[in-house]
Amino acid sequence: MFKNILLGIKSYSGTFKLMKELKLWKYFFIPMVISLITASLIGVAAWSLSSSFGEFIATLWIWDFGKDTFTSISTLFSGLIILVIGFILYKHIVMALSAPFMSPVSEKIEAHLTGVENHDHKKTSFNEQLWRGIKINIRNLGKELVYTLPLLLLKLIPVVNIFSAIALFLLQAYYAGFGSMDYTLERHFNYKDSIDFVRKNRGAAIGNGIIFMLFLFIPVIGIIIVLPLSVTAASIKTIGIIQKNQLEQKMLNT
Repeated sequence: MFKNILLGIKSYSGTFKLMKELKLWKYFFIPMVISLITASLIGVAAWSLSSSFGEFIATLWIWDFGKDTFTSISTLFSGLIILVIGFILYKHIVMALSAPFMSPVSEKIEAHLTGVENHDHKKTSFNEQLWRGIKINIRNLGKELVYTLPLLLLKLIPVVNIFSAIALFLLQAYYAGFGSMDYTLERHFNYKDSIDFVRKNRGAAIGNGIIFMLFLFIPVIGIIIVLPLSVTAASIKTIGIIQKNQLEQKMLNT
């Protein structure tokens, strides 16, 4: 899987060149606006809630000794919880609402890479693409929150918290890559088969998502360009995997 993670990361090379060559930037305007607005709203909410949430947790400590220490820890922990949940909500909201704009981008990239302009894949409307994006991201949001909670609790344990932080980052990366890959998968597979595809190629999803998550740490610019880059890279990688699987299937049938 480590090799596939590296390949998923490597798929980002040449993305700017391909986006310019295919004149894709015009398709990214609305998703970039969605991304910026969503990040701003989540940032404001996190800022306003972190101290209040920390003070609420601190009230659980009823003793006088260690009160200040517990308050500091609870404030820090509440800030971490809100930050992590904010990252989770951000990517799923943006990916769900951007689906009708990202699917055509993925389709143009596939036509360019395969040389087939009029493919015979499933045709979907704007509303169908939006509903597919909402459905897949609600599913992923639920899964990610379930796995995130125990990892956050493990962060309270010294030494163990180092490994839980890495696991938490990779978990977020996986679902970020999942969402980026699904813009291509929705033309080729149904809902269940798309989930199975990503599971079998989780290394590629994690590799794509690692760069996605790192871009979010770049103020403003990262938030604006993260989706165009990740979707372009995911489309390249996903199409490559699909073609490889089709070729292997043909060889088995001959």
